Amino acid sequence: MNSRISLDDATELTRTGDIWLFRGDSAADRAIQLTTNSPVNHVGMAVVIEDLPPLMWHAELGRSLPDMWTGQHQRGAQLHNLRDAVLVWARKYGQQAWLRQLDHPVTREMEDAVLRTVARLDGTPFPSTARLASRWVRGRVPAFRRGSRELELESAYCAEVVAVTYEEMGLLRGRKLNWYDPGRFWSGDELQLARGARLGEEIEVEIPADA
Repeated sequence: MNSRISLDDATELTRTGDIWLFRGDSAADRAIQLTTNSPVNHVGMAVVIEDLPPLMWHAELGRSLPDMWTGQHQRGAQLHNLRDAVLVWARKYGQQAWLRQLDHPVTREMEDAVLRTVARLDGTPFPSTARLASRWVRGRVPAFRRGSRELELESAYCAEVVAVTYEEMGLLRGRKLNWYDPGRFWSGDELQLARGARLGEEIEVEIPADA
């Protein structure tokens, strides 16, 4: 497969569980990359079910697009039209996008798990940068790890939203949610998935010129 693909082709190709990664050069983008030690600053997951258009499940500070679950413009965990979301991240936020395809069949039970996770987490607020950095450190320093592992997130960071959804699908296990950052879903990190699943290499997505 080519390492570059048009947005239209990528939107047609993507399936539930595929990972979308974004990298930008703004001060905020670099702050996230720095605090999480990640080569990318945002991650989302494709949700493609029956006759619905391809959707993007992620968490972000902005509210440029209506949430497809609630119909409202909101911050935090959101379900967006995928193509529209990629265009916002590319054109408004100046981000480069990549697609990583999930190499594993997605069953009806896994799709149901995705929808239950969306229903539970949609609208969960995004943490401040300070809280994000603190939680990220607690996820990596054993002495800071306290409390039980809870799937109900008080505030959701984009990688945690993807990680908890993958867990509910049975594709991840064994890590605290705050261990995840966008870079964990980049190929260089060699993320270990369950059930024999794997993620393909990054495919750079070409964004059409703004008419």
